[in-house]
Order: sequence, then structure tokens, then C-alpha cells
Amino acid sequence: MIPRRRMVAPARHDQLARLASFAAAAAAEVGFDDLQINRIELAVDEACSNIIDHAYDGQSGEIAIEISGERNHHVLIIIIDQGKPFDPDSVQEYVPTASLDDAKVGGLGLHLMRQTMDQVCFEFGVPGVGNRLTMQKFVRGR
Repeated sequence: MIPRRRMVAPARHDQLARLASFAAAAAAEVGFDDLQINRIELAVDEACSNIIDHAYDGQSGEIAIEISGERNHHVLIIIIDQGKPFDPDSVQEYVPTASLDDAKVGGLGLHLMRQTMDQVCFEFGVPGVGNRLTMQKFVRGR
């Protein structure tokens, strides 16, 4: 097991690199290769961007990230916020298009998280917690 770690940051765009790097360091410790570490960083960046842009919608708040895992097996990332909840099923599914002119706005972040991570679970209004996003990624080929 890698030690459980926690970080709390203001819900601001200038904190995204810090939050993603925090997850990348844990993923490296678990044993992911560089490509998978980059994908995990992307998923965390997208999740935190969505929290900033949609859950807090310009209001101040915090994002907490808790990470644990097992060497050469998996990483578990939990992201907590106190912003507005949303229904992930109400977000239109991202459909890749041949032309950017035809692309619809929205849904790409959720699509990237779901494609990048092995498990993605949203919970809203958890008593004593708030909104909780749990993402898990398993090490392959080890």
C-alpha cells in the first residue's frame, strides 16, 4: 500500500496543476507508466475544472483530494467539494465529430474521465462530506 494522502486547495484554475501533480506523484509511486500517469493527471484536471466551473460557478470554495493505492495494482482518487450537485446522466454524451464546427459544447470532461479511469462514481450531498467523486485506475501488464 502507498500511504493515504490528502490535499486541500482553493477551487481556482491556478490550482489545477498542483492538484493534478499531486495525483501524478501518487500514480508514479503505485507504478504506472508515464502514459497512464498523464491520463490520470488529465482525469483529475478535468474533474477539478468541472468543479470550479460548474459546482462553484465562480463562487469561492475548496477542493479536497484524497489518494490511496496499492503498489503495482491500483490508485484510488477521491475528490470532494461543497458546490452545487449535478446529474452526470443529464450531461449530453460526447460524440466525436469530424469537424470542430459541428462539435457540441459540453460533455468532453466526463467523457475523458470515463475513458481514462477504470471506475468513476459520483455521489452528491453525502452527509458530512458533500459531493464526492471516486475514480479508480488499475495497473495493467504487471
